[in-house]
Amino acid sequence: MKTVNASVVSVEPGAVVLEFPFQADLTQQHGFIHAGIVSTVLDSAMGYAAFSLMPVNAAVLTIEFKVNLLSPAKGERFTAIGKVKKAGRNITVAEAELFAHSDGQRKLVATMVGTVMSVYDREGIHN
Repeated sequence: MKTVNASVVSVEPGAVVLEFPFQADLTQQHGFIHAGIVSTVLDSAMGYAAFSLMPVNAAVLTIEFKVNLLSPAKGERFTAIGKVKKAGRNITVAEAELFAHSDGQRKLVATMVGTVMSVYDREGIHN
């Protein structure tokens, strides 16, 4: 998240909001935020939302996701909202949405749904 200058706006049990500004160096050839960046931020929002419900000794890993790119990601800033759909002891299903903000308007540009795993006592993985 440091790479894209994303910041945490809010954290509640099962929900996280992230935000990042438009940056030309994160765009693809048409000047839109690259799909890889969109996926990265959505994955983090979804993963942090799941992580917010995990035990203190757990770490989090995404094990699969699907992204729908609904509209070009263009705007002055972007907000990602991650929410847990179903939390389990080891596996959690979560979703995220990315909104572009421009000229006082908010537009949904991408969605993600995925599965996140709680990890315990695994070498090289820390919470």
